[in-house]
Amino acid sequence: MASDGGRKQFWKRNVSRVPGSIQHVYGAQHPPFDPLLHGTLNPGTKPPTTPVKLKKVSTFQEFESNTSDAWDVGDDDDELLAMAAESLNTDVVMETANRVIRNHSKLQEQHKLQEGQVEKDQLQQLSDGPSAACGDNRLVKSVSESNASSSADSASENASMPRSQSLPQASTVGLVGGVTDHSTSGVPVLSEREASRLDKFRQLLAGPNTNLEELRKLSWSGIPKPVRPITWKLLSGYLPANVDRREGTLQRKRKEYFAFVEQYYDSRNEETHQDTYRQIHIDIPRMSPEALILQLKVTEIFERILFIWAIRHPASGYVQGINDLVTPFLVVFTCEYTEEEVENFDVSSLPTEVLQNIEADSFWCMSKLLDGIQDNYTFAQPGIQKKVKMLEELVSRIDEQVHKHLEQHDVKYLQFAFRWMNNLLMREVPLRCTIRLWDTYQSEPEGFSHFHLYVCAAFLVRWKKEILEEKDFQELLIFLQNLPTVQWGNEEIGVLLAEAYRLKFAFADAPNHYKR
Repeated sequence: MASDGGRKQFWKRNVSRVPGSIQHVYGAQHPPFDPLLHGTLNPGTKPPTTPVKLKKVSTFQEFESNTSDAWDVGDDDDELLAMAAESLNTDVVMETANRVIRNHSKLQEQHKLQEGQVEKDQLQQLSDGPSAACGDNRLVKSVSESNASSSADSASENASMPRSQSLPQASTVGLVGGVTDHSTSGVPVLSEREASRLDKFRQLLAGPNTNLEELRKLSWSGIPKPVRPITWKLLSGYLPANVDRREGTLQRKRKEYFAFVEQYYDSRNEETHQDTYRQIHIDIPRMSPEALILQLKVTEIFERILFIWAIRHPASGYVQGINDLVTPFLVVFTCEYTEEEVENFDVSSLPTEVLQNIEADSFWCMSKLLDGIQDNYTFAQPGIQKKVKMLEELVSRIDEQVHKHLEQHDVKYLQFAFRWMNNLLMREVPLRCTIRLWDTYQSEPEGFSHFHLYVCAAFLVRWKKEILEEKDFQELLIFLQNLPTVQWGNEEIGVLLAEAYRLKFAFADAPNHYKR
């Protein structure tokens, strides 16, 4: 921030409180810290012990643009659902979570065996001689060329990945809601199991009074795409459980939001609010997915939502990071009106009334989310600092080797985990993974404020092998700020959530600061 701007903010804070005023903004590179509590965030004057090897760093926008909004169908959802649905003791929960992880490993081995068998069949087809070639010479040629092309593409992709990439390649890419797309026409075909789960959701939602506890249990292991919009609105507390009251609530809340827009939005050009609006205007184009965010209609929606929220919450105002939290809601609620992939969808093609509904619903659901984590965004962001400290203590207990390695190389948790808390891992995983995570977060008591801590701990320990291979401060920090999750989907998120759930139960009797 420029010196003039800094002085201006100083006097604003010390004269009077301006509703909606912008607060100091901190990023992952420059988090807030108290020297008495955290010491220095820099590694000191010590030079790197090994020559620095610069790695190719992919931005969130780059890997997001190369990834379809899709899910791999996992086979462990029922086990995870059972874990969330029952009151289990620690031993049972840990055994179930470990079984999920073991099943994940077995599936990967099966995929490799199947791929090997396909290659053998193709080689056998090529070696059958002239009769096979005469039968369909074009087919044999196509298979050969396809195999060679696939091998070349695979080699090229592996060469371009960081050496720390160790994730298995997903053999099948599905849709966001956990619905596999088996047809070439683009129409999703539900498996028997997927259709059964969708039917359970629809039956539960169709009742006169939706049982929210049962809905949370069913949603923990993922929500099918067709019913995700209504389910999120219910789980967030935006809509009432009573079916007859929902339409009236929607009309009233949407009308109320646009009354705020009419009352406050014109003040964005006034001197007292110029800084807030300017920062929002700067931050939105930096978000992802770019193809969606950079559409004029979408940009205008984001500006209104963020400015109105800042005006109505003067204790925090607008802070970088809040802008990212609108995206999942806007994407999910847009899916209610189109079957196309929202990331590449022309939002302006929707009727004005529909766009207004999406905007108002996104505002209220984001507000509900932020009500539970607002101390993350008040001055100096004390909530985030506290959570990062809790993460450090938790990791030191669950994996001392990783903790000691980071400590040995002067890597402070604030330098990489600040962003994990500030953006709820949205900058670390693809958008489709964020949406799947939020299915579970909204099913968990205090999911965004409490369960997220265990997810972050499981996420860090997930990269233990790669972390221990790094022997240099700079390379460790580059790796932790650019984790290779571009290929992640439903399966990886399922394993991560299972591990987080196991940690939650393992530390159920820990000191109170792990519980709240």
